[in-house]
Amino acid sequence: MKKVLVLFAEGSEELEAITIVNILRRAGVSVTLAGLDSGALRGSRNVMLMPDSTLDDVLDDDFDMIVLPGGQPGTDNLKADIRVSNLVQRMSQQQKFVAAICAAPAVLAGAGLLDGRQATGFPGTLDQFPKVKQQRAAVVEDGRFITSRGPGTAMDFALTLAERLVGSAKRQEVEAGLQR
Repeated sequence: MKKVLVLFAEGSEELEAITIVNILRRAGVSVTLAGLDSGALRGSRNVMLMPDSTLDDVLDDDFDMIVLPGGQPGTDNLKADIRVSNLVQRMSQQQKFVAAICAAPAVLAGAGLLDGRQATGFPGTLDQFPKVKQQRAAVVEDGRFITSRGPGTAMDFALTLAERLVGSAKRQEVEAGLQR
């Protein structure tokens, strides 16, 4: 069974995090929603989420993919945490999938992972990273890096993640069940 780590910080975008977790679990993927801190965390729209575990509890676990939801100040909290930077770099070196949506592609760009790569994010998010080849598409894939624009693209993003992990037939099955 494929395993995915979704990180959640205080101020992360709830819609993105929940959509990703929900779609991947529907696809039969084992998903761990890990908080940077313990206990319930308040999202960017004041929704409280209770992560499955803390980042410290799963830092040494083996995952096939890591996903960073955006939102503010969640993205800034992810970017400021050296554990996150080290983890995305390590997963990239291991040829694992590294994905981010909305403002969170800035975390990947800040770690140097998107230099020379095509990526997308919330408008303006990647402007300070001139080495990133910005695209306007809802979901952009460049190798094992997958990025998306924001809450409105979360469903397409999550379905793309599912397809990369468990195949197009499973994506179509999940999508059919959503009545899209």
